[in-house]
Amino acid sequence: MATLSYGTASGRWVLTATILGSGIAAIDATVVGIALPAIGRSFDTDLETLQWVVTSYTLALAGLLLIAGALGDRYGRRKIFLVGVVWFAVASVLCGAAPDAPTLIAARALQGVGAALLTPGSLAILQASFRPEDRSRAIGAWSGLGGVATAIGPFLGGWLVGAASWRLIFAINVPIAAAVVLLTWRHVPESRDTTATGRVDVPGGTLVTLGLIGITYGLIEGHSLGWTSPLVLTALVGGVLMLGAFVWWERRTAHPMLPLDLFASPQFSATNVVTFVVYGAIGGALFLLPIQLQQVAGYSALQAGVSLLPVTVIMLLLSARSGALASRIGPRLQMSAGPVVVGLGMALFARIDASGSYVTSVLPAVVVLGLGLATTVAPLTSTALSSARSSHAGMASAVNNDVARAAGLIAVAVLPAAAGITGTAYLDPPRLSAGFHTAVLICAALCLLAAAVAATTIRNPPRPTPAAPTAPAVLEKPLRHCAVDAPPPPPASAATPTTATHHH
Repeated sequence: MATLSYGTASGRWVLTATILGSGIAAIDATVVGIALPAIGRSFDTDLETLQWVVTSYTLALAGLLLIAGALGDRYGRRKIFLVGVVWFAVASVLCGAAPDAPTLIAARALQGVGAALLTPGSLAILQASFRPEDRSRAIGAWSGLGGVATAIGPFLGGWLVGAASWRLIFAINVPIAAAVVLLTWRHVPESRDTTATGRVDVPGGTLVTLGLIGITYGLIEGHSLGWTSPLVLTALVGGVLMLGAFVWWERRTAHPMLPLDLFASPQFSATNVVTFVVYGAIGGALFLLPIQLQQVAGYSALQAGVSLLPVTVIMLLLSARSGALASRIGPRLQMSAGPVVVGLGMALFARIDASGSYVTSVLPAVVVLGLGLATTVAPLTSTALSSARSSHAGMASAVNNDVARAAGLIAVAVLPAAAGITGTAYLDPPRLSAGFHTAVLICAALCLLAAAVAATTIRNPPRPTPAAPTAPAVLEKPLRHCAVDAPPPPPASAATPTTATHHH
């Protein structure tokens, strides 16, 4: 029963626990991007290995996010949230103690499992615990303070990498996780979906995860092993077959983790296409940007982390206003114009090189990117939710979030090789810089493609007549969106992006 009030002590404790819980995943996603050059130097490794440091985490998170939400609905959101926090903390210790790159990659995959278990629960707990009249305030506070955590991440991570070691960016998760466990155990009420029946769709979760692993492995290793390599071909073909089997299974099973009738809505399908393209561009560019800033422009890890702070500040200031505007005029204009502005920001990143100051080379691109994201993200998220039936709102949000993460995953796998950044090229500033400039222009072109898709497919809802009821709808199911690791991906993260953030 949802009985908590926003202004009470019990309500504040629940808010604190969920914000800190989702915050450790958000902080971790942003700081790892800043630490990649230091990790590469520590293990004397190539770019493909650094790609796996990012993608092993995102693979586990994207592949298991939907099934983790279903586990929370069935067995208790508080219980699964606690399991996820503890799992994440243990995996963080393994990451920080990793003696070599393969061990770090495996530990990062375990971290992704923990993140998948805890992130859907943080928002679902709020939705299930607070009274309907207080939910919007609680979720707004969760989103805003989650954005603060995202902003702190690059600053904190850059300072730790520069002052001590990249290993401390993982160790810092442990005391935060301990506080979350204590607060959740003492103050967070248990909730579950009493209407859930049937088995949790483990086969569906397994198939989609294996499919993503196969495709990602083939795309990352194809350049070094050769695209005709039996191993690469097997991974790519096997991945496609697994995803095809996933669709077949979801149509066949009585209790699918992904109801495919969601995509019967043209608006929902179009919104997710736009999400995939935009977040793919963001994820690919922000994977390479911290490396470019440190290896070419000579930034320290701390300077590279702080350089992206204006993106988060702009989104915190403008995202709510952008969402309010979209609710008045419809989402089509902002979803069409926003990606153009994001693409312009990407193109401006091509001005970053060994010369030029932060104010002249980096700040203009960062500001334009922030304005574009603030314009785009809130309408994108709200359209994904509103284009599905209210009973599917939580699943629609989770799907949109997962699409954003999968886009970042594939972009990180494909973009470096497409731009000519392979092997140890990231250690050669001229080669890295040339490849980075190509990469961000590719991302800019993708954003223009997303704008064209939105302009031709997104439709504004009909305006209500004066007599129409205006009371806000109460969602029948808790949302399963997670904080911007974000945006799904948030600055300096390949995951993906919300305000609800990717926010979404």
